[in-house]
Amino acid sequence: MTHIPQPRTFFDKVWDDHLITALGPDTDLLQIDRLVLHELSGSQAMRALREAGRQPMNRGQVFTMIEHLISTQPGRGPTDSVSVSGPVMIETTRKASIEWGFHFIDYNDPRQGIAHVAAPELGIAFPGATLVCCDSHTSTNGGVGALAFGIGASEAEHVLATQTLAQSRPRTMRVTFTGELAPGVYAKDMILALIGQIGAQGGIGYATEFAGPAVSELSVEGRLTLCNMAIEFSCKYGFVPPDEKTIDYLRGSEFSPKGKDWDRAVAYWRTLPSDAGAIFDREVTVDCSQLKPQVTWGISPQQVVSVCDAIPDPSMAADEEARQLGERALGYMQLSAGQALAGIPIDVAYIGSCTNARLSDLRAAAAVLTGRTVKPGVLAICVPGSTAVKRAAEAEGLDQIFKAAGFEWHESACGFCGHIGDNRFADLRVISTTNRNFEGRQGPLTRTHLASPATVAASAVAGCISDARGFA
Repeated sequence: MTHIPQPRTFFDKVWDDHLITALGPDTDLLQIDRLVLHELSGSQAMRALREAGRQPMNRGQVFTMIEHLISTQPGRGPTDSVSVSGPVMIETTRKASIEWGFHFIDYNDPRQGIAHVAAPELGIAFPGATLVCCDSHTSTNGGVGALAFGIGASEAEHVLATQTLAQSRPRTMRVTFTGELAPGVYAKDMILALIGQIGAQGGIGYATEFAGPAVSELSVEGRLTLCNMAIEFSCKYGFVPPDEKTIDYLRGSEFSPKGKDWDRAVAYWRTLPSDAGAIFDREVTVDCSQLKPQVTWGISPQQVVSVCDAIPDPSMAADEEARQLGERALGYMQLSAGQALAGIPIDVAYIGSCTNARLSDLRAAAAVLTGRTVKPGVLAICVPGSTAVKRAAEAEGLDQIFKAAGFEWHESACGFCGHIGDNRFADLRVISTTNRNFEGRQGPLTRTHLASPATVAASAVAGCISDARGFA
C-alpha cells in the first residue's frame, strides 16, 4: 500500500530539518544556523562565554554589528553613543569580535545597519535558516523565509558555545490577507490592522505564517515589515515562506550561496512553502480591500484605528482589562474618547527603525515630501535602516528631498526607536514609523503614534496627524 505523506506547513518543515533530538514532551533541541549579536546584549554574551572559559563552537555562524548604541549623528566616531555605558559595550563587542574572528560589521563599515535590516540585505538571513539575535524583533528576518526569533544574552552564550538551543514547539497560525491594497496603504497598515483585530496577545504560543494575495503582492521589504511586528501580537515567530521574489531579492548578496551551492539552495528553498492541505492550529483572515491607513492612538499597538476615525470610548470595550487599558492610554496620551485622530497636532515626525527604514519606505515618504516642507515647529528626523539604504537613497537624491523638506538626515542605527539615553523626544507627541508605542518607549512621557512612512511624512508637512492619500 502506497504511503501518502501528510501535508506539512513551512514551519513544520524548517523545524523538523533542524531538530537534533527531543528533550521532553514539549521541548526540542534545535540546530541554530545564524547568530547575530549587537553591542547592547551581544557584549554580555561574549563576556559570559569568556568568563566561563569556553570558546565559540562555530565562528563562521556568528555575525556582530555595531547598531544599537552607536550615535546616528553625522560625523560620529567609533564609540560615540546615545548611552553612558555605550562606549564600553561598543568597544567590548569590537575587541571580542575581532579576536574570535566573527563576521564583524563596525559602525563605519559600508555594510553596517540595524541588524534586522542588514541581515536580509546581506544574505545572512535566508529561507529555511534558523536565526537568532538578542532582540525581540528578530522575527523580521522571517520576511525572507527564515525561522528567526529573539533570545536573551544567556541563550546567546549557549548558541555561541554549542550552536544549539532548546525550544518549546509552538502551535501554528496562518494569517491570510485577502484582497488588494489601495494606493496609499502599506504593509505597516496591514500589520497594525491585524493587531487591532486579534489584540496584542493574540499570537501567544503560535508561529505565524503570513499568506494570501495581498502578501504575495508585497515586496520583500514589505514582508519584512509584517514579520517585524509579529512580536507586537506576542508571536515569537513570524514568516512568509519563500517564493521567486525572495530568491531574486537574495541573489548575489554577500553571504548567499554562490555557483552550484546557490542552485542547490534554491532547489531546497522551493520545497519549503506550506503544502496544499496543510493544517494550521488557527486561521485568521484580514480583508485588505477596504483597508485604510492605520494610526495608533494609545499605549499598545492594538489601540489602533483608521486615520479617518475617531478615538474609541474605553467604556465600550469588550472587557474590563481593555477598558482599563483604554482609560490609562487616554490619560497618558492626553487625548479624549470621540476625538478625531486626524488633526491632532504633533511635535515630532520620525522615520527610522527595523520596521520602516528601508529604501522603499524612504521612497514612499519622499513621494509625499517632494515640493513640500515640514510645518514650522515640527522636529523631523530620518534615520535610514542601513548604510546601504542611506547610500542608495542618496544616489537617487532622496536625501535632498528630505533635507529640502526640513528633515534631519542621519547615519544608520537603531536611533530613536527606543529610549536609550537621548531625551530629545521627552514629553512630546511623536508620529513614528517604529514598532512600539508603550509609555516612555521613545523617551520620558513621550506620546508615540505608530504609522507608515507616508503617513508620517504627511503629518510632518501638516503639523498634525494626517492622511497621506490627500497629498498625492
